[in-house]
Amino acid sequence: MSHNMKSIISKLGMTNFMLAGRVLKLLPLLFFITTFSYAQEDDDLGTEVVNIVKPYTPTISDAFKVKETPVLNDSVSTTKKKVDYSIFSVPVASTFTPAKGKAATVEKAKPIKLYDSYATLGFGNYTTILGELYSNFEISRTDNAGIFFKHNSSQGDIKDVLLDNKFYDTQLEGNYYSRNRDMSFGLNAGIEHQVFNWYGLNDLARTFTSEELEAIDPKQTYFSVNIGGNIELDESFFTGAQADLRFLTDGFSSSEINFTASPEFLFEISEMNFKLKGELDYLTGKFDRNYFNTEGIDYGFLNAGLTPSLVYVNDDLTLSLGASIVMGVNTQESELDLFIYPDILASYRLVDELLIAYGGAEGGLNQNTYYNFKNENPFVSPTLSITPTSELYRAFAGLKGKLSNSVGYNMRASFGNENDRALYQINTYKGRVPDLEGYEYGNSFGVIYDDVTTFNAFGELKVEISNTFSLGATVNFFSYGLEDQQEAWNLPELTASVFSNFKITEKIYGGASLFYVGERKDFFTVAQNGIPSTTFDEVVTLDGYVDANLHLGYRVNERLSIFLKGSNLLSDNYEKWLNTPVQGIQGLAGATYKFDW
Repeated sequence: MSHNMKSIISKLGMTNFMLAGRVLKLLPLLFFITTFSYAQEDDDLGTEVVNIVKPYTPTISDAFKVKETPVLNDSVSTTKKKVDYSIFSVPVASTFTPAKGKAATVEKAKPIKLYDSYATLGFGNYTTILGELYSNFEISRTDNAGIFFKHNSSQGDIKDVLLDNKFYDTQLEGNYYSRNRDMSFGLNAGIEHQVFNWYGLNDLARTFTSEELEAIDPKQTYFSVNIGGNIELDESFFTGAQADLRFLTDGFSSSEINFTASPEFLFEISEMNFKLKGELDYLTGKFDRNYFNTEGIDYGFLNAGLTPSLVYVNDDLTLSLGASIVMGVNTQESELDLFIYPDILASYRLVDELLIAYGGAEGGLNQNTYYNFKNENPFVSPTLSITPTSELYRAFAGLKGKLSNSVGYNMRASFGNENDRALYQINTYKGRVPDLEGYEYGNSFGVIYDDVTTFNAFGELKVEISNTFSLGATVNFFSYGLEDQQEAWNLPELTASVFSNFKITEKIYGGASLFYVGERKDFFTVAQNGIPSTTFDEVVTLDGYVDANLHLGYRVNERLSIFLKGSNLLSDNYEKWLNTPVQGIQGLAGATYKFDW
């Protein structure tokens, strides 16, 4: 068989093979048609020729890969050159020996030893004696008791003063305090004994003979006793209360009893709190006589009030809106009055701690007492007229904040209106009348009342450069308007102070202060019935004064310190009150010892 014939046969075989493959693919279709035909043999549809044409559609499976690997037929072939890497090393002798590592340590400061008690004793010119003793006793983990004793006295010897001018001031206080999980309470009691002299004679009295001066007894003695307590609750709408009872008497049979109580309640309402504060102030007292005759003075007042307020606090705003409703009863005159005062406070952080704006309006019925009067002016006579002061309102607004971490400031302006504000005025000079009391020579002070409006501008600056030095300054400017009186007697228009504390070394510390009080005015009257008979009155101006003070201390050890204090270093015998000059330069040296029983 020739080669062509074999080729033809081969092609025919390939063709038949492909046709056989297509027939096999058509068998399922033919089987379906045949089945369908048998199923329809009851229905004579006739005969029909059907030609099925299916075009060829190639698939991925029909393709085959070329498995030949191309042969590189390059005219130039290179062989990779072997590279050897080596380090040029020269040995070096070394004497370094590493030390074993250890954790770094922080040097701890030695804890400060705290003592439960201290005693102070000091002596100075003018035969001055200062003594203090404080002691705290820990009864249990929750209970403590303490006592405090203080004595300050001087024999006087003020320059150009004709009468005895010594003074004594002795206090003894005790307290007991207990703090538990949900409640804490405290009790306190104390006694106080003071001796002062009405030594402020005017120039007219300098004509007195030595016998007349010796006949004047200017001594006044005060003795008071107080007892009080407070309670605080953590998980209750009743948050706490405070109560105090005080009794005062003097060397002229005067007496006074004052009882105060102030409970507080707090109710949480959504985002605000409802606060309710109560106030009870009962005062009764008597003086054996008044200044111009022997008729006695009896006084008694009962002030009872409620102050409801809504308090809202968030990150920047604090707001309290309330009012005080006070019932004032004059128990001697059987008179009753009802007062309503504002109680509004607000503060807002404008720039974090840098700038805080605040303001508000407050008022109240303030109880004046013989005890408070003699604390402010120990030269008052035991012939006072006592009545409460009604502060109708005091509106204020200000800015405060920190200029830096070490500099703080506060500026405030206020305007207030008061009915029956108490003003000190020197008593009338009675002259050479025999059998006068020691306070009837124009050397004591009385109290008069007037309706007063007051404008006040206040500024304060505090600087804490470090824990070794701090500096502060304050200034107050006042302007008064009065209903009846010519002047705001004995009230200055300007006060200022500068103070600092410093630590030179770990053992040496100290502080300094400077006080300025501007001019004041008083009204001096004369009703001399003796020989010669004289009557006149005049407005007297008291010069402003500066009082400079300095103290230094040295810590000998953790228990013992010695100190040196200087007061009125400018040696100015200024008059804080008319005709009552103060001591000149005052020096005091002493020591303080801390201990445990």
